[in-house]
Amino acid sequence: MKKIILYTFLVLISSSILFSQWKTRSVSNEVMKEVLMTVEDFREVSELNMYFEEAYGFAVFPSIKKAGFGIGGARGKGQVFAKERLIGDSTVTQINLGINLGVQSYQEIIFFREKVDLDRFTSGNFELGAQASAVAINTGVAAEVEYSNGVAIFTKAIGGLMVEASIGGQKFSFSPVIEN
Repeated sequence: MKKIILYTFLVLISSSILFSQWKTRSVSNEVMKEVLMTVEDFREVSELNMYFEEAYGFAVFPSIKKAGFGIGGARGKGQVFAKERLIGDSTVTQINLGINLGVQSYQEIIFFREKVDLDRFTSGNFELGAQASAVAINTGVAAEVEYSNGVAIFTKAIGGLMVEASIGGQKFSFSPVIEN
């Protein structure tokens, strides 16, 4: 009985941390500032310069919150750019099944090699399955990271601790920017 109560308590705590970011609000100037700061952080990694120069576009998520206890999930808001021009807002959602324990926050940038790759992302609900791998940026990044299906993904830890041995994928939504 104590294990069930403890499990329920931990699930509620991790869920409240994760879902606290799900408040309904538009992607505002506050998010835009966070996105621009995150882009600058990623630009400081010299190994990513070729992606910024050659990619048709990219999506930036300044803070993805991840939590889990058995079942895990993550959520974050960001913005999408084509040729350095803001074209829309995006939300990422992730569900993991397996061993998940902890809370973590990280940044993510997804580069789209060609227009067709960005079009797949902006056409509706885009998904990256378990086979898509992100490169974690620490002190250095392998200079020879290849695009997979026209997409290259890089992450940077912000904080927290997560023990994870699970299967999951990321799902993205896209909303175009309405120009006045």
